[in-house]
Amino acid sequence: MQFVVAIVSSFVATIVSSFVAAIVGSFVATAAEYTISHIKNHIKYLSNHENQIQTLKNQAESLKDARERVQHSVDAAKRNGEEIYHDVDNWLTTVDKIAEEVKKVLQDEEKAKKKCFIGLCPNFWTRYKLSVKAEEKTKAVAELLEQRDKFDRVSFRAPLKCFEEFKSRMSVLNGIKEALKDDSIYVIGVHGMGGIGKTTLVKEIARQVKEGKLFDSVAIATVTQTLDVKGIQDQIADLLGLRFEEPSMEGRARRLRDSLKKEKKILVVLDDIWERLDLEEVGIPFGNEHEGCKILLTSRDFNVLSSGMDTQANFAVGLLNEEEAWDLFKKMAGDCVERNDLRTTAIEVANKCARLPIAIATVARALRNKDLFEWKNALRELKRPSSRNFKGVTADVYSAIKLSYNYLESEEVKLTFLLCSFLGHNGLIQDLLKYIIGLGLFHGVRTIEEARDSVLTVVSKLKASCLLLDSYNNERFDIHDVVWYVATSIARSDRCMFALINDDVLNVWPENEAMRNCSWINLLYPDISELGELPEEMECSLLSFFHMAHEGSVEIPANFFRRTERLKVLDLTGMHFPSLPLSIELLTHLHTLCLSQCALEDIAIVGKLKNLKILSLARSDIEVLPQEIAQLTQLRMLDLSHCTRLKIIPPNVLSSLSKLEELYLENSFAQWEDEVLGKDRRNASLGELNHLSHLTTFYALIPNAQVIPKHMFIRALDRYGILIGDEWERYNDYEYSRTLKFKLYTSIHRDHGVKILMNKTEDLHLDQLKGIKNVLAELNNGEDFPDLKKLHIQNGREVQYIATEKIKLSRLQSMTLEGLPQLINFCSQDKRCSTSQPEQGNTSSEPLPLFNTQVLICFVDYSIFQLWLLWIRQKKKKTLAFVHIFFVFSHLESVRLSSINAKRIWHSQLSETCYGVPNLKSLIIEGCDNLEYLLSPSIARSLVQLKHFKIEKCMCLRDVISTEEIEEEKEAVICFPRLDSLEIQNLHNLIKFCSGNYNIEFPDLKVLTIEHCPKLREFIYENKTEGNYQSSTQALFDEKAAVPSLKSMTISHLRNVKKIFHNELLAGSFCKLEEMAVENCDELLTVFSSTIVGVFSCLEKLKVQNCGSLQQIFEVGGLNIKETHAVHCQLRELYIFQLPKLKHVWNDPLGILAFQNLRKVDVWLCPSLINLFPASTAKDLPQLEILTVSFCGVEEIVSAGEGLENPLGFKFPQVSYLKLTHLNDLKWFCPGQHTTVWPMLKKLETDYSTLLKIVASERLSIQELNGNDQRESTIRQPLFLVEEGIPKLEELRLRKIDDIAMVCNGQFPADFSHQIRHFALHASRIGSASFPINFFQIFYNLEILEFWNCDLKNLVSCEGDVVEKPDGGTLLSRIRKLKLNYSRNLTHIWKKDSVLAHILPNLETLEVKGCDDLISFGSSPSSASFQNLTTLEVNWCNMMINLVTPSVALNLVQLTTMRITDCITMTEVVANEGSDGTTYNRIIFFSKLKYLELSRLQSLASFCPGNYAFEFPCLEELIVCGCPNLKIFSQGVLSTPRLRRVKESRYHHKGRWTSDLNITIQQLYSEKVGYHDIYHFKFSDAFPELMEIWNTNPQEIMAFKNLGRVEFCNCSSLKYIFTLAMALNLKQLYHLEVKECSTMEEVIVEQGVEEEPTTDKLTIFPSLWNIEIESCLNLTSFYLGS
Repeated sequence: MQFVVAIVSSFVATIVSSFVAAIVGSFVATAAEYTISHIKNHIKYLSNHENQIQTLKNQAESLKDARERVQHSVDAAKRNGEEIYHDVDNWLTTVDKIAEEVKKVLQDEEKAKKKCFIGLCPNFWTRYKLSVKAEEKTKAVAELLEQRDKFDRVSFRAPLKCFEEFKSRMSVLNGIKEALKDDSIYVIGVHGMGGIGKTTLVKEIARQVKEGKLFDSVAIATVTQTLDVKGIQDQIADLLGLRFEEPSMEGRARRLRDSLKKEKKILVVLDDIWERLDLEEVGIPFGNEHEGCKILLTSRDFNVLSSGMDTQANFAVGLLNEEEAWDLFKKMAGDCVERNDLRTTAIEVANKCARLPIAIATVARALRNKDLFEWKNALRELKRPSSRNFKGVTADVYSAIKLSYNYLESEEVKLTFLLCSFLGHNGLIQDLLKYIIGLGLFHGVRTIEEARDSVLTVVSKLKASCLLLDSYNNERFDIHDVVWYVATSIARSDRCMFALINDDVLNVWPENEAMRNCSWINLLYPDISELGELPEEMECSLLSFFHMAHEGSVEIPANFFRRTERLKVLDLTGMHFPSLPLSIELLTHLHTLCLSQCALEDIAIVGKLKNLKILSLARSDIEVLPQEIAQLTQLRMLDLSHCTRLKIIPPNVLSSLSKLEELYLENSFAQWEDEVLGKDRRNASLGELNHLSHLTTFYALIPNAQVIPKHMFIRALDRYGILIGDEWERYNDYEYSRTLKFKLYTSIHRDHGVKILMNKTEDLHLDQLKGIKNVLAELNNGEDFPDLKKLHIQNGREVQYIATEKIKLSRLQSMTLEGLPQLINFCSQDKRCSTSQPEQGNTSSEPLPLFNTQVLICFVDYSIFQLWLLWIRQKKKKTLAFVHIFFVFSHLESVRLSSINAKRIWHSQLSETCYGVPNLKSLIIEGCDNLEYLLSPSIARSLVQLKHFKIEKCMCLRDVISTEEIEEEKEAVICFPRLDSLEIQNLHNLIKFCSGNYNIEFPDLKVLTIEHCPKLREFIYENKTEGNYQSSTQALFDEKAAVPSLKSMTISHLRNVKKIFHNELLAGSFCKLEEMAVENCDELLTVFSSTIVGVFSCLEKLKVQNCGSLQQIFEVGGLNIKETHAVHCQLRELYIFQLPKLKHVWNDPLGILAFQNLRKVDVWLCPSLINLFPASTAKDLPQLEILTVSFCGVEEIVSAGEGLENPLGFKFPQVSYLKLTHLNDLKWFCPGQHTTVWPMLKKLETDYSTLLKIVASERLSIQELNGNDQRESTIRQPLFLVEEGIPKLEELRLRKIDDIAMVCNGQFPADFSHQIRHFALHASRIGSASFPINFFQIFYNLEILEFWNCDLKNLVSCEGDVVEKPDGGTLLSRIRKLKLNYSRNLTHIWKKDSVLAHILPNLETLEVKGCDDLISFGSSPSSASFQNLTTLEVNWCNMMINLVTPSVALNLVQLTTMRITDCITMTEVVANEGSDGTTYNRIIFFSKLKYLELSRLQSLASFCPGNYAFEFPCLEELIVCGCPNLKIFSQGVLSTPRLRRVKESRYHHKGRWTSDLNITIQQLYSEKVGYHDIYHFKFSDAFPELMEIWNTNPQEIMAFKNLGRVEFCNCSSLKYIFTLAMALNLKQLYHLEVKECSTMEEVIVEQGVEEEPTTDKLTIFPSLWNIEIESCLNLTSFYLGS
């Protein structure tokens, strides 16, 4: 208060006015009411007055500049006919208003200065008020400036029709598409609240980019809150048609990665991400690994995208505006909302949906076509206050979705919806069916099939109500998160149901009254880590449904279900049960029991559940189905699918299940035994199923066709997937409900009951047909296939015909014929029909076409055919012999012919009355080596629906459309009106696509690929007569090819093409081409000639590589600048690789071509290239972001500018990555005086000598560095004069360090490296140049350090040990992350006086990979050496025996993650410190370790061999994979209180657990689990246990299906490596290395194959690409077998 009084006194002394009373009154009142801090806030307006005013002036000036820039953009957009965003217009209006208010404040300030004593004695009251106003206006201006920064664009083009109701989304949609086109961006994020429309938006983008051919393929996977890597893999694989054979997640990831890499351009959409997802673990390549793969992510949380997933571009999706919300509401609710009596109420209802699309859709659908009183009632419900506001779901949204639920038509539909919510994302309809049958929800259904129909009907209704969504296949449904949460809440609050979903925490089991009255309990992967244990008894006498899904072991007490006697459905998913709880036998009302994905041992107690209708053990690891299952006489469904370990089903168990309707054994039990009288069986027989009179559904594998009984059970089957024969894919996609697949390498008796199935089979797949000539006639006794929709026949060496004329295939949609070398004709002739007469023009010299007139009888009813024939004879007066009938393929949409030896596919002509394949959409012809031509003009014209056309590997094919045997037609145009994609590949004799003087039109063609056609010169070949125009050089495309819609073109391995485009092209052709690749065209001289370069102005991506004669890409030099306008090209990405004669990319000295959109340029291995850019081009590259030039002969990056100002200035405002490596001839950036500006450069990768030329100090001159070069200059300046430095450089990667010793001479500017945080040193393995540590003195902020291929023995300093910082530390001690990759002479991480010892104390992450000289971390005496380490990864260190000593382990106090993989000689992680074998009795704490992985450590015997006690108080995840010798974790006392499982793979959710960790490890060892996931093995006499297994028990090796790399070295006992059976089994093996095995005689011996091979060729090692055999003195052969 004294301070206040003093201030007041000063005021009184200074001013005698009314101000005194006012200010005193104000301060006194303030002092009485507020604290001192509040008083100070008032006083600051006086003391900071001048600063406040000046800040306001500065901010106002910035706002003025910002407004001008935005206004310029708005004006330009309006000129282009674009619409301005509403928020931009609003911003401009607000800016104008604020500017006037700021102007008034500043005017008042000037007036105030003139009043009191000419400004020398200020008026404090005025000053106070002005300061307050100035602060308010400054904040307002700052907010406007911040809003301006969020404007990605100010305008948008007219929205797409299919998306017009979401106009506010168009900027986001277009922005994402632009980002997808940008090759420097490969991970894009979309964020917004739940239900806002993110999924709808990305699906629309996926549709557009697929249709627009921006990507070849699009895969969409839903991630969800519960991360399931396997599920994500399955979703992507399903969309790609990929099937996983690998059991391990790592193997699946490799398979998926390889598959994605085969896609040239693919978009992977990962929807609904909640946390960081490791894309490498999933198997998604991106960035440099696969530049054609883009990833689009959606999440509610922006931080998950930007920080967790490192997205490079992010887009926010907001609420709909009011107009859009109403339009969507009207569309969903129907036109009734426009009625006068309803409109007002409807608008209010729509407003309550809060402009959220999911709420609008659900409410509008619920009220569609309802009466006014229902609308009013709905409005009252929506207005009723709701306390629900959770997981981002507001009360309004909750009320809206609950209203939709309330309006569902019946109780059973409502309960079904709640069950759907219990299943969560991508729930299986089959699981829903099991629940509904168990609960008896649907009344009046008698069979499972009837129940299935009812379930599908209700699911369809729920989708129509927008409460459910489509999933990624028809077997599943999905649910939006917002709807899911609301449904869960309804179940809890309104239905006496208890539900926890996705990591909801359950600390204590509820035992309140509500729980005791609970009817349904759903625990879907909750967090029960703190629960401790379940109650001894669950007091829920009304409980009818209990579902618990949990990964790992949960101990369920024996009496847990004792007081739940009304339970009808029990589902326990993903758990481990040594035995089921005893109280299960008391559940006499139980109808459905699901134990899916469980680790099961003894389940005999299930046999006591006499009323059980549904039993599912799908995906469990059960090995023997107990005999007691036979007691389940009420059982209707038994699901044993994907039980890969199930080997025994005792005899007569299945036959006892007399009411069984559905039996699922897909990818499961296959050990069927034959029923032989008097012979004891160990396993089930197929004959038992004859006793199941109610069986309607059967899915199974039957390896041996001979065990199929003659009178089989299958007459009543309605749904089936039956695979006969072995070696089918593990996972089969059943496109149709009735699928039959045969391998017919043994004969099947004509009377076998399985033939009954053929009459109603929809999908028939026949393989390995032995002794069969007419396939369908012999297999089905000539009977029809009335329901057949898909036919696939392959591998039949003796097959001559597919069918006879009598066999009808009237519904066939898809046909594949593959590997049928003797096939003569589709139909054999039949005496019944007169079509056996010779066809018109068919002489003995003309080859018989594969499809001729006889095909008719196969596809239409014979009586119809006779009537048609009669009509033809009456009306046309022609006999059948002169009519070629092809309209018979009326339903056929897809044809694939592979390895067929026919010379003709179709007859050469069609009459005008005939119509060949009117609905054919896909035609693939491959490996048909005798085919000379494919189509005649008439056949080509009949393909009016064809969309995809692919021809490849047809060695004799000379032309695709031939007219050699056809008279010239009046119509000289052939049109493929709907063809979208044309692929022509590996046709070594192809001369032309079409012969004759035809014009070929492809009005809708978007993708064209022509590869490996060495004789092709002209796409359309026209014989040139003497009078015709003759071009000096033939061109691939001329004016006869019309491709107005073409967007993507690949030209590859066309050895004789000298010119791609004729000087005269058809108007409009190629004008929309966006992407082009030209590869391996040896004679090509130029890509774009001067006369047609303007046609390609839309080209966005160009790739040219391996063209040995190419000298220039853009040839513009011949144009007359006075007659030619500038061409503005859209080119964004340019890739130039391996062009040995290329001299110029742009021969454009006059700057006719403008490349202002160019963003990435990548040039590699062009030794003749003189320079990259002409100066005119380099001066105007405002969008360039990535520039890489490597292994080229360039002397300069930019050529000298003619007629340009001097000195030249080059500014690259967006370049963030610059790579200039292995440019031995580089002299300068640009000859002559010039400057360069790189304001955004963040990553620089270069050689050391080039680095000097970029940033060397001014002491270096061109003359000094270039010696006697004729172009030398005496101008003393850097060769790359960087005018403003490189202010944002963060990462520097340096190569070729042999001459780096001169670095200590201080050649760099003082401020060059101050911002660099990440430095990587790449050395050559050749040589041993020293690397001076004093180089690090230029890095003041270095945090990440990488060494690649470095010889760390030569890591030296110029002066002293290390460089000191001003604070007394060392510069090396700042490093937080260290990577040592493939470095030599590194024996220990810590070594006294070593350079690395100075880095370790503050290190947080250490990654060591491929350091073969590394033995261990060393024995650090300092407790500080590793004290901050949190992450430790060691991979592929083949000499490492142990990782750390106990003393070092004690120092790892911050370690949270430790991953050790692929160290083949490591025997222990923590060594035994006692040199004499004794151990110290001490406790080793890993106090913060949460994650420990030990993978593929083939010699590891234990974590620690000594008698140390280990405590892991935080360890939650332990992975032990591929450690076959790991017998025990540790010898001493072991504590892991939070560990609940040992996972066998990083990617598997399931794990093992017994009573403790050591016993679990012992169990894994005894079951030899460690061998299953190994893909790299090294054998030698140093590993005696492995050698014993290999020599004495090769059957164990048969289980190594993932083995990829095998090494044998110094194996003195081996006479051979593989038996033939082993070799046939190792399909993943890619590398075989055998050295110094002196006794080995053969690599493969013919043992282990019991039966004669069933095919002529067996493929051994299909993936093997590298074999190394050295010093094997007794080796006589690789393989001598037959």
